[in-house]
Formats: sequence, structure tokens, C-alpha cells
Amino acid sequence: MLVLPSSVLFCCTMNEIRSPMAEGIMKRFHGGQVFVDSAGLRQGALDPLMAEVMGEIGIDMSRHKPKTFDNLTDDSFDMVIALSPEGQGAAVEHARYVHCDVRLWNITDPSLAEGAREARLAAYRLTRDQLQQKILDLFPRDY
Repeated sequence: MLVLPSSVLFCCTMNEIRSPMAEGIMKRFHGGQVFVDSAGLRQGALDPLMAEVMGEIGIDMSRHKPKTFDNLTDDSFDMVIALSPEGQGAAVEHARYVHCDVRLWNITDPSLAEGAREARLAAYRLTRDQLQQKILDLFPRDY
């Protein structure tokens, strides 16, 4: 059984979609016991489709402010979960100076989906649901 870490950082390329989704989901299930944050290699902007699909499951991400590793208020994490290969490189670099467990969950970027709005929303929902399942698989709610 994996022990719930005291702090988790989710990272990806822009901190617009995947890492804030993961942050919001982790906070929903374990925010009372775990410090959770997210960051990107480059600072993006709030993605309205991300906020919309997170709102569908009751998580308000409308005030999310994308940030980079340089903007983190705390840089000491027990676990860093990278959600893109680019994020993994930054996570490994971060782990050089701080002992932490680094993992890669190579989650597809839903912003690459093409088509009508509903097709794009479906891609965002798939990403959200994949993240939620991976979080609950690693950190079940029975802690």
C-alpha cells in the first residue's frame, strides 16, 4: 500500500490543461491531507474548455493562474508527477536538488483535438477522466 505523500506537484508543458486538472482532482479527494500544486515549463493562459469540463464534475478552476516552476511558492515536494515528456525533463531536473519520487503519466494534450466544439470537449473530458482514474488508482479515497 502506497503511503499518501505530504506534498504532490503535477507538471506539464504550459500549466493550462493537464496539470491544473490533476491539481483540482487531487485537491478534491486529498486536499485536506496533501499539499497539492501544479506548474508548467512555460506559463500559459487559463484554458476555458479545461475550466468548463472541470466545472462539470464540480471543481471550479475558473480562477486558476498558470505558473512555471519559477513561480512556485514551495519547491519541496514528496512526489512530482509529470503529465508530458517535457514536464518529465523539468521534474527530473527539479529532483536533482530535492529528494522526491518522480513519475511520468504521459497524458495526451486535449488541445490537439480537432473538430467541432463538442469533439474538442470530448477530448478534454477524456483527459479529465483519465487523470481522475490514475489519481484514484495511486491514491485511493480510503486513506
